[in-house]
Amino acid sequence: MFTGIIEGLGKVVSLLPHADCKTLTLTLPFKEDGLTIGQSLAVNGVCLTLASIGKKTGIFDLSLTTLNHTNLGILRPGDLVNLERPLRLNQELGGHLVTGHVDVTSPIEEIKGRQIRFSIPEAIRGYVVSKGSVAIDGISLTIASIEERSFWVTIIPHTWEHTNLKKRRKGDRVNLEADLIAKYVDRLLQVKPFPIVKEKKKGLTKEDLNLTGFLYED
Repeated sequence: MFTGIIEGLGKVVSLLPHADCKTLTLTLPFKEDGLTIGQSLAVNGVCLTLASIGKKTGIFDLSLTTLNHTNLGILRPGDLVNLERPLRLNQELGGHLVTGHVDVTSPIEEIKGRQIRFSIPEAIRGYVVSKGSVAIDGISLTIASIEERSFWVTIIPHTWEHTNLKKRRKGDRVNLEADLIAKYVDRLLQVKPFPIVKEKKKGLTKEDLNLTGFLYED
């Protein structure tokens, strides 16, 4: 689980084919003693497992699902990615609950200074609300306004300087994860309760009377 508060930027070293997946190698801004093999790390909002640790680098295996449904499969050497380590129970929830399970990718439609407009994919249309939360490439952001098929976010200076948004251009695809609570509420409204099957009561039998002591037979 993550919060969408980016801790640092990594730089893509390589993205290479390996068996039925690809391996992604990144530079990592964290101290090596603060990382362990097998731990989770959000990379552009995608929850990945750290497979290997090198000198200031980390290697991750990307499955076909990850490659096909996120923007990690189109990364190139030198690209910057947003990084966040998992939330600890004693930490503040500075952003919002982010699972690292990307719902869909979406292109940037327009950039005006630090205001960015994104297309609304049909898959998350019902979860996009004004002043609601959305994770964009792992960044917890507030939706400033909504148009018919797109929404705007306004990026504060700190976020602009400490994430990869400052390097984004019109047409770039970003990872979107809708608000987790909104998805659960939607699911609850869609699912019909299981029908209650009432057991038919059987009449009082001679065996019941015998077992309860009301009837005694020699």
